[in-house]
Amino acid sequence: MIDYDSVLSSSVKSLAPSGIRKFFDLLEDMDDAISLGVGEPDFITPWHIRDAGIRSLEKGFTKYTGNAGLTRLRTEIAEYLKRKFAVTYNDKSEIIVTVGGSEAIDLAVRALVNVGDEVIIPTPSFVCYGPIAALAGGVPVYIETRAENEFRLTADELRAAITPKTKLLILPYPNNPTGAILERCDLEKIAEVLRGTDIMVLSDEIYAELTYGRRHVSIASLDGMRERTVIASGFSKAYSMTGWRLGYVCAPEPITSQMVKIHQYAIMCAPTMSQYAAIEAMREGDDDIEEMRREYDRRRRLLLDSLRDIGIDVFEPRGAFYMFPSIAKFGLTSEEFCERFLVEEKVAMIPGTAFGAGGEGFTRICYASSSENLREAVARLKRFIERL
Repeated sequence: MIDYDSVLSSSVKSLAPSGIRKFFDLLEDMDDAISLGVGEPDFITPWHIRDAGIRSLEKGFTKYTGNAGLTRLRTEIAEYLKRKFAVTYNDKSEIIVTVGGSEAIDLAVRALVNVGDEVIIPTPSFVCYGPIAALAGGVPVYIETRAENEFRLTADELRAAITPKTKLLILPYPNNPTGAILERCDLEKIAEVLRGTDIMVLSDEIYAELTYGRRHVSIASLDGMRERTVIASGFSKAYSMTGWRLGYVCAPEPITSQMVKIHQYAIMCAPTMSQYAAIEAMREGDDDIEEMRREYDRRRRLLLDSLRDIGIDVFEPRGAFYMFPSIAKFGLTSEEFCERFLVEEKVAMIPGTAFGAGGEGFTRICYASSSENLREAVARLKRFIERL
């Protein structure tokens, strides 16, 4: 009989499972439950984008594309980034189309991180960064950002975390789960810490189009930062294309030339149909983005006011589609609070600790759900905390 414990990878065995999955599993067996846990737009991919994918199938475009993706799509990505964020990339050598933003992150980390290199990760943040760094042999170094700073990474916090082993800083802004953003003044201070070092930056900009009252600024647009920055992004959030599994990664050519080797051996290329749909999204999707962004903003303000009305402490998020209220005063851990709320009131939220130890005392609410669901969820939350 095989001893599976001895044959399985020790690196994989050491990874903790996602703290989000447990709540999805509980939700499956519940009727009339409201899920505010899934970080996914509730909009259907706009019709003209779907139609472009359908037409590509009808025309028989079902073969592999080049490893780096369709040339036309990479050209559209380059023009989009220049137009929206004042960042310029060579579409022939500095852009790779990936299977979602997650693959873009994985490619960047594996291409940059050697065994023992330290990877600085502000938390709370999305669940994949630490495990991906660990699988590459890196050492995750977590900085716990604070609610009083609106969960922004500060230059002083970064400076204190840097050691001679630091290789990479991950900038997950706009942030999942907090909704925090970094403004130009914040980024300038961080850039000043990094200038003169060999530390690289992985800027996860998947939510760049979803900001409220502020325009997203890419750190790659600041003086001297493009040469040390890798941008990971994609189509899932802005265009509501999660199931199309399409993203992209941009970096100076010496980096992309190494990332594409990993991509070609592990993946070959991103889905062809999705790439044709993405060309349409890049060319004609600005109005779709704005329509969805305005609706998210309405829900954001509704949820913020509603939570404050029932006595929940929460800062105003300026990006993504998440709110990160404090539940510390109710005397339960984040996991206890969310599990009891789900069982007793049939509303799923995610405990803050799923996104790092600094998330204790908080919970993530995704407002990519209807206004009716949000109102009903807050009514149930009010009833729940009154019992507490």
